[in-house]
Amino acid sequence: MRAIINGRVILENCILEDKVVLFDTQIKGLINKIEFEKNVNEGSYDGIDIIDAKGSYVSPGFIDLHIHGSGGRDAMDGEIEDLKVISQSIAQNGVTGFLPTTMTMSKDKIYKALDNIKEGMKLDLGGAKVLGAHMEGPFINPKYKGAQKEDYIIEPDYNFIKGYEDVIKIITLAPEKDNNSQFIKSIKENTNIVLSIGHSDATYEEAMESIEKGVSHATHLFNAMSPLNHRKPGVIGAVFNSNINCELIADKIHVHPGVFQTVVNIKGADKVILITDSMRAGCMKDGISELGGQKVIVKNNSARLENGTLAGSILTLNKAAKNMVENTNLNIYQAISMVSLNSAKDIGISDRKGSIEEGKDADIVIFDEEYNVSHTIVEGKTVFTKI
Repeated sequence: MRAIINGRVILENCILEDKVVLFDTQIKGLINKIEFEKNVNEGSYDGIDIIDAKGSYVSPGFIDLHIHGSGGRDAMDGEIEDLKVISQSIAQNGVTGFLPTTMTMSKDKIYKALDNIKEGMKLDLGGAKVLGAHMEGPFINPKYKGAQKEDYIIEPDYNFIKGYEDVIKIITLAPEKDNNSQFIKSIKENTNIVLSIGHSDATYEEAMESIEKGVSHATHLFNAMSPLNHRKPGVIGAVFNSNINCELIADKIHVHPGVFQTVVNIKGADKVILITDSMRAGCMKDGISELGGQKVIVKNNSARLENGTLAGSILTLNKAAKNMVENTNLNIYQAISMVSLNSAKDIGISDRKGSIEEGKDADIVIFDEEYNVSHTIVEGKTVFTKI
């Protein structure tokens, strides 16, 4: 048994003080500090491992549903060692679970990455847990390819993902490229995969139709999609007028911070999921990097192709939450839900992850007022401690 004392415990709708979090691999409960101290004095908790949060926040672990890489490695590199580096790198910033995200590359490379992710799901990588894969492309629109490589873009094809239904948790696609919505229908009938509209030039009508047929998620809202116009509402108009979840890259580069509150006002805090879209240069110094076989220049907190196109980000989820709190009227517990519970609900794992509740996995983060992480705990095991 382990215990976290002297922390401000972040729950879904409030922050609790003078509570002790008890856990082993799962959360065992929250008890009053006075009761805990009494039990310790009476010998009820002999040998318990106590972590002193020293007034910091005690939060559910962060879940990144869209991340390509970090620490110099990328999910498309296709080796367990690459996932291990990413896993341990992002754990330093509070991530306890993630979906390694593939890119529009050759079929063989995508399959190699998915096979590797499948293997990674079974392993303890010493950091954040691999929860499955987010397949971003190759079913996208060349017009909004962003930093994806056009050579490998194809139309949505269910046969492409056959055999990987248990690995893939999210697929980003341009629904206007899905002939008669056959792909969407097949996915909805045969799998639990979340379909996400992104890298899309869909009209408002096409986007709304795809949502009616099963699209329930939007990939990095505003980025790589038809914009909102009063005569052509596009994908963004459809996202705003529906109840689907939407990702947001809250790095203040991909989306102006003045828009953060607009999104919250329209969608509601429970429909916004903060993601990093981090590429391999995440958690590293400025310099030359790579994404999907293309040269990337990392400078001034952004990652761009040589033509200036944004190529993912170098954002971390703790900074994303901080940016939301500083640029909206959200409470800290609402922003934390955007990097934990909302993500868990989106991919159907909120029964075991996403919040500090009795019976859920002990995925816990301790961070200070500046969102600097001091402890990251995955299923009861400390995978990062700041010395």
